Amino acid sequence: MLFAAEPLAPTLDSARRVLKQYYGYDTFRPMQEDIIGHIMAGQDTVVLMPTGGGKSVCFQVPAVVQEGLCVVVSPLIALMKDQVEALKANGIAAAYINSSVGQSEQQAITGEALNGYLKLLYVSPEKLLSEGFLTFMKRLRISMFAIDEAHCISSWGHDFRPEYTQLRVLREQFPRVPIIALTATADRLTQRDIQTQLRLQEPRVFLSSFDRPNLNLIVRPGQDRVGGILEFLERHPGEAGIIYCLSRKQCETLAQKIQAKGVKAGYYHAGMTPNQRGAVQEAFLKDDLQVIVATIAFGMGIDKSNVRWVIHYNLPKNIEGYYQEIGRAGRDGSPATAVLFYSFADVMSLREMLSKDDPKLTQLNLTKLERMQQFAEAASCRRKILLNYFGETLPQDCGNCDICRNPPTTFDGTELAQKALSAVVRGRERMSLTLLIDVLRGMRNQAVLSGGYDQIKTYGAGRDLPYLDWYSYIHQMLNDGLLYIAYEEGYALKITDLGREVLQAQRPVPMKKFQPTEKAEKPTKGRKGAAAAAAKAAPATREAQLFEALRALRKRIADEQGVPPYVIFTDSTLQEMAVERPVNRTAMLAISGVGMKKFETYGEAFIREVLAHGGNPAALAELDEDAEEFEAEQPKAPRARRKKEPAPEEPSSDVNGTMETTFQLHRMGLSVEAIAERRGLAVGTIQTHLSTLYSRGYELRIEDFLKPQELAEIQTAQAQLGANLMLRDLFDHLREKYDYFRLRLALMYFKKLRGE
Repeated sequence: MLFAAEPLAPTLDSARRVLKQYYGYDTFRPMQEDIIGHIMAGQDTVVLMPTGGGKSVCFQVPAVVQEGLCVVVSPLIALMKDQVEALKANGIAAAYINSSVGQSEQQAITGEALNGYLKLLYVSPEKLLSEGFLTFMKRLRISMFAIDEAHCISSWGHDFRPEYTQLRVLREQFPRVPIIALTATADRLTQRDIQTQLRLQEPRVFLSSFDRPNLNLIVRPGQDRVGGILEFLERHPGEAGIIYCLSRKQCETLAQKIQAKGVKAGYYHAGMTPNQRGAVQEAFLKDDLQVIVATIAFGMGIDKSNVRWVIHYNLPKNIEGYYQEIGRAGRDGSPATAVLFYSFADVMSLREMLSKDDPKLTQLNLTKLERMQQFAEAASCRRKILLNYFGETLPQDCGNCDICRNPPTTFDGTELAQKALSAVVRGRERMSLTLLIDVLRGMRNQAVLSGGYDQIKTYGAGRDLPYLDWYSYIHQMLNDGLLYIAYEEGYALKITDLGREVLQAQRPVPMKKFQPTEKAEKPTKGRKGAAAAAAKAAPATREAQLFEALRALRKRIADEQGVPPYVIFTDSTLQEMAVERPVNRTAMLAISGVGMKKFETYGEAFIREVLAHGGNPAALAELDEDAEEFEAEQPKAPRARRKKEPAPEEPSSDVNGTMETTFQLHRMGLSVEAIAERRGLAVGTIQTHLSTLYSRGYELRIEDFLKPQELAEIQTAQAQLGANLMLRDLFDHLREKYDYFRLRLALMYFKKLRGE
């Protein structure tokens, strides 16, 4: 049964009860509670929160608690469909109206709205503004308007939708109904424009951190993109991902090459019919396709939580679009990867494309493209660059991008710079970047010979360096202001006053040493290769086996019900089940993401699956006998029986086997993620190995996982909570800042210091 319209007092306490009963979570994420309190006070609100940060809960929970109907304006059918299915799965009455809904179904939905049965109604902006719909809404008791993807209303934003600008009519027609604007990507200018366009009345702006620390940011050179992607897929088998391409042809060609490798892949672009696009999207959401190769027409609002990676085949046009697109990976909070292939040719193509757009926006779009280019060419922490763009400062390097993991080495690059600058001057400042490299390396191609560049004094002066090295160093010279590109003169390189100072030996040039992209180690023949193969073939842990079994069960149920698997349970919820192994009602309801409705619908099936993988069969009798109603406001389980921390997997007695392999790789300096990738195991499995080894006396480099100030913070929290704390208590107290693995290591470290 879906949510019954039983009135609840609009308080934070009732909001917390709704969160537990319908969503299955014990606490709100940071900032959600403050936002919900402000909304329930009837105030206009602007919410800026990254993809996966929990924006939807900010208006869905108040909609359930308050009387009346929340009208949600959403730009895409897929977004509405996903969110409505998820709400219904949680037991909340919701519906959507857009061009895909037939007349009879629409009449039934409007009838439910008039009768007060629905709590949330999703509509497209076109439908909202259509003839008669505003009149219909005046017959409803509307609690609030929620404008999702609100950046679409601003012409300064990266995804402007003209129909969104008409939403100002909501303030005119419903002056007393609060308006909530939500978006994941908006710079300062777009934020102000959202408030102006919607005519918000003294809105409070909630700016959540845009940091997504679970995203591993990587930029690779644009050479051999297809080979790099195929290699990446080999190292991430079975993981769902999205590849964004600039053109339709690229999408189709790349999808075919991926399919030829035995990977289930599809393509998606605006040249396909709506039915074709819908079928591909549905297959991806239902895990029938592992990979989608798409133009940016795909993805906005897609709520698939288990996308583990996003690859950009081409440079995006701006940082807002890039950040929104990579935000589709790792929405469940688990580790995810974002790879960007970059070449200067992409910049030239995009400049040409953007120059043909609206002349009034050309300079703005070109400026944003330059910021995107600077990100791709950066030699410092990439996450700092992203967060700074959105007005947020990261106090220290992130440690989870390619630059932080492989920091460049600086050297005196004055002589190299002088060679390049001299060639530019002697070539009469007519050479493009690629032609300059060919001249420096002494190439004899048509462009070099026809221009007579083989006759200048600096021809071949840099033949000792390969192409990619020169490519990197010349880009650094561009970033340092020694050269600039005359786009209007065929992208010719021009020397600046600063460059002339360097050429005349009046200024030194520090450069960052070029380091080629890290390649995955391939198996080698002989003993080392055999050891690597044996490590790869190591049997999965009990936890990993149960997770796969639960995932297979979820897929069967989802196929039977015709919904995406993540609507049943997210990957993170299944991972917690695999660790906790719940075998009764109380334990299952303590799993994050298991609310009352989902327990009633799926709980027994998942408990039986746990029991089939080594649980206590006697516990099933307890499940069958436990028929009492769940009372969220009066939990009967004592504090000690709350959701406990994930316990380390009981290892096999063969510590010298698979765990020893993990330990040796750790000793070699590999990160947890690198060890997991090398061995073909889950990150959680490697963490279990390391924590178990540490508890048995193996010496780990604790500084690899926790800095001194972090250890001090955890120790202070432990002292505040007392000696008999559970990891869950520590996790909550520290606002989810540290995962269970790091907390467990910290507590063991403190015990060792005390000699216990």
